[in-house]
Amino acid sequence: MSKIALFGATGTIGSRILDEALRRGHLVTAVVRDPAKLTRNDPGLTVVTGDVLEPRSVAEAAKGQDVVVSAVGGGDGPGHIATIRPSVESLVTGIRSLGEPAPRLVLVGGAGSLRTPDGRQVWDAEGLPEFLLQIMHAHGDALDFCRTVSDVRWTNLSPAATIEPGERTGVYRIAKEDLLIAEDGSSRISAEDYAVALLDEIEQPRHIGERFTVGY
Repeated sequence: MSKIALFGATGTIGSRILDEALRRGHLVTAVVRDPAKLTRNDPGLTVVTGDVLEPRSVAEAAKGQDVVVSAVGGGDGPGHIATIRPSVESLVTGIRSLGEPAPRLVLVGGAGSLRTPDGRQVWDAEGLPEFLLQIMHAHGDALDFCRTVSDVRWTNLSPAATIEPGERTGVYRIAKEDLLIAEDGSSRISAEDYAVALLDEIEQPRHIGERFTVGY
């Protein structure tokens, strides 16, 4: 059983991570700006007020935790895209201020910077909408920042090209820098199975200080 501080617990991916963590018996502290938006009374869940963009708030939420998970992303609108890299910087600063032993940091990343079979990156594909490109590059910037950090134990988990609510099968494949593509040519993962993979990484760390990706 781990003690997990979760930022972004009310989002599409964050809510699945919350469900999976509680399902496995972990103790989760959901850190939200407005506790009224998370009214669940699950055993093992504590809801606190906090701001992922404030390092002091991060440090308060992270103190005494085993893992800090950030599911902060840009899917909720243009204003949220600008918070992707700053939120990671704030998380690292807050965790760093705690000294040792400090919790691990596990980040929900993006697929844009993954390599495709033609040697390019996902964000190089033609016809992608500008809003999606902005999200992809913001996640890429956050990953670039992570790769400069050596004093915080971080992991960045990129989904397949398509991630959306679906079925929890518990089955997925893992890669490092290459986009995972299924036999039918699709690249996808359900938000539920993405959460399974993220909790598996928390329980059995295999990717400290690196990015990995999951897909079918």
